[in-house]
Amino acid sequence: MTTANPEVHSEHASPKQRLAINRLGLWLFILSESMLFAGLLMVRFSLLGTYTAEELSQITGLIITVILLLSSFTAYQAERSMRSGDVSRTKQYLLLTLGLGAIFTAGVAFEWYEALEAFPPSTPFGSVFFTMTGLHAFHVITGLVIIAIVYSRVRRATYASSDSWPVEASVKYWHFVDVVWVFFYPALYLLN
Repeated sequence: MTTANPEVHSEHASPKQRLAINRLGLWLFILSESMLFAGLLMVRFSLLGTYTAEELSQITGLIITVILLLSSFTAYQAERSMRSGDVSRTKQYLLLTLGLGAIFTAGVAFEWYEALEAFPPSTPFGSVFFTMTGLHAFHVITGLVIIAIVYSRVRRATYASSDSWPVEASVKYWHFVDVVWVFFYPALYLLN
């Protein structure tokens, strides 16, 4: 019979080891989610080739993309502020990220409203479009919930700048969601 190595268990690990374990876990999660989104991209091209519905609003797509990219910048600034101990700026940037993420989500909802008539989910393009944007929107909403929780805990001074992992983790997840859109946007809007 073997005995357990106490260094293996996170409750016995040093703060540095716990942080390394947390980061590894987050990257493994992001890798697994990347496979899901890569699969959706493959389905898009397998079913439709480079076809894009002409009725798709290029303006709306561009606007929501710019908004999401701006939210990635504000999220980065929140993480940077937390690391430097500037809790006030961290809260401001988290709120900005939440606001921009909410605007992006509203933009996707508007796009769906417009798209339902032009290419309903029963059409090949509609099926791909609503699946890709729907799954992405779900991840955006999940990111918004996570950032809102982190914001409320930062506001209550639950985290210290020396323990900025929750802010870092939520921001890394947010960046992942943004990077997915960087691939989805051209695949859905720009090909023809």
